[in-house]
Amino acid sequence: MSASAINFEVVSDPPRPAPAAPRSRFHLTEEQINFFDENGYLVLRQWVTGPLLEHLQAAGSQWIEQGQGQSVGDDYNFAKRAHGEVLFRVNYLHDKGQAASLELLGSPQVLAVAESLCGENFVPTYESMVFKQEGDGEQIPWHQDAVHPRRHRVFNLDLYLDRSRIGAGALRVVPGTQKRILDICDIRDHYGWDAPGVIQVEMEPGDVLLHDVMVLHGSEPTSGNALRRTVYYEFRSAEGILEDGPWDHAWIDRRLRLVPLGLRRFEQSSLGAAFEWRVSAEFRPHFTGDEQAELKVAHLVHSPGTYCSAGNAGKA
Repeated sequence: MSASAINFEVVSDPPRPAPAAPRSRFHLTEEQINFFDENGYLVLRQWVTGPLLEHLQAAGSQWIEQGQGQSVGDDYNFAKRAHGEVLFRVNYLHDKGQAASLELLGSPQVLAVAESLCGENFVPTYESMVFKQEGDGEQIPWHQDAVHPRRHRVFNLDLYLDRSRIGAGALRVVPGTQKRILDICDIRDHYGWDAPGVIQVEMEPGDVLLHDVMVLHGSEPTSGNALRRTVYYEFRSAEGILEDGPWDHAWIDRRLRLVPLGLRRFEQSSLGAAFEWRVSAEFRPHFTGDEQAELKVAHLVHSPGTYCSAGNAGKA
């Protein structure tokens, strides 16, 4: 059965300007961009390696440790299990005391990809680490991260800090579903985890998965699951945010202040050649001089996603 068997509401495709020739080895090629646009995902093998990956793995352990004793809130998310609440997500990584998150943000491995898909006025809109702790093999139900008019690309860069294998919670993705607003309950009830066209993506530490925020994805429950940590950075274009929301120019300015902080941290760490940031004068950020205050830019509103719960199925 083809993916077209899934019930959906069609939305418009994003614009596809002719990709520019890559100006660094970390910029995406025309073929890679075309694959991403068609399928809603793209795998970049061994994209982050060496000391930068090691710094992030160590930071990931620290984020989990410091989050264990925290209360439920915007920074730390817990899920209810049979044996109690389990920490599964840490948000706003940059103000959690580990330099590695800014090193990653300022790296060409991240910023060149953001420029390739969102243009020179890319905006880092979210940063988090989502994880399954050892022995916690709970599912991540089918969902679409965020629904938007698709006039501009919106994507997540997912950096895997640990191995993710088939049979042990590897991510399931249904290529092409980013073009549709889906009835998640209908898909779950009719197909379970075998939605038409589904693939399972195995990942190694340092591999990156790029995924369109509207592509259908999730992972089934497993038993005896090993630790699996993934760092997520979402990007949108400044033009797209102003056109489609849900934030304004002042919020864009605050989020863009993170980029030079990341560039500086990457340079200080001597991890490689710096990225040449080409943001336009219209969006070049204005600094307050208070670096600590710049590190967390909260989200008062979010783009709604689609998932299966009472009153939500199929809604945008």
